[in-house]
Amino acid sequence: MTDLGDGTRCVRAGLPEPAPGDPFLPGPVLAAPYHLDPWQGPAASPNGYGRPDNPTRRLLEAAVGELEGGECRVFASGQAAITGMLLALLRPGDTVLLPSDGYFPVRSFATGVLETTGVRVVFVPTVGPYPSLDGVRLVLVETPANPGLDVVDVASLAEQAHAAGALLAVDNTTATPLGQRPLDLGADLVVASGTKALTGHSDLLLGYLASRNTELVEAVTLWRTTTGSVPGAFDAWLAHRSLATLDLRLARQSANAAAVADLLAARADVTGLRWPGRPDDPAYAVASAQMRRMPGVLSFDLGDADRVSRFVEAARLVAAATSFGGLHTTADRRAQWGDDTAPGFVRLSCGVEDTPDLVADIAAALDAAGEA
Repeated sequence: MTDLGDGTRCVRAGLPEPAPGDPFLPGPVLAAPYHLDPWQGPAASPNGYGRPDNPTRRLLEAAVGELEGGECRVFASGQAAITGMLLALLRPGDTVLLPSDGYFPVRSFATGVLETTGVRVVFVPTVGPYPSLDGVRLVLVETPANPGLDVVDVASLAEQAHAAGALLAVDNTTATPLGQRPLDLGADLVVASGTKALTGHSDLLLGYLASRNTELVEAVTLWRTTTGSVPGAFDAWLAHRSLATLDLRLARQSANAAAVADLLAARADVTGLRWPGRPDDPAYAVASAQMRRMPGVLSFDLGDADRVSRFVEAARLVAAATSFGGLHTTADRRAQWGDDTAPGFVRLSCGVEDTPDLVADIAAALDAAGEA
């Protein structure tokens, strides 16, 4: 379906062939064991036991795989997908490069678990500079980075990694496969949290990995099967249902982010604004060349924690919540979770509210919060 537009691909992704009397998307198959053939056992059917086998999960994997351009495996959460990839592919003595400005729980996992198993962990900012990759097994980047929104040139980094014999994995959570397709840019693996913009309704936890390398997919599949880090059938069904509106949701969220960024850029009481869609943003040159659309997430600083609280309390359309990519606009003061950001740093995730309403509400809330 690569010849079709984003909206059409999202609506059709992973659907079975139509049959009279069947729904467009079959309902979730809620099963732990399945009936087995008394003679052939599990060899007679694709479904033997619910941990490795579920038809609802396979339809979702087909859908996400179509959008990312690779073979997909879904996990119970984004963190499960990333940690599963790291543990499946890394061995004692290996070196892995991770983003020093990426998702904080991944960094915590690296220092708390990976290093204790004998894996050498090196932290590098998303935009570099990158050291020599000789002897490195895996490079993981998050672009745009969460929460700082820096962007790295994936194609250039892939070339550098492959020349040194390293694998490149890209966390595509913020962009989604409609924002960029890292496998097309040379990445070996894509990982992401489907909890956020991909499914976008703030009602499930999900992660996934995609690759065009069969050996890598098989290694991760074995890890998932033996550890049991699978999403439930109902969550998989909810996620697949939600994919149909991804194009529509991202269009409004991106438009809202552009308008809010313009508002914030004009205010003297807001500092540190980052949104890769603005021409004056440090990431704009790479992002505009590499990404097909900009995310609905931006970040800025209000000076201190109290002003952030006053801002959110005064807003009618901005909720205090973590995560991002949902239908409702949310503000997250990342420092409260132990992330190494400034006390007044805010990650704002724009929802799908009418743009004029959202801009007016944020402006009024900033006025009410006063200067720090």
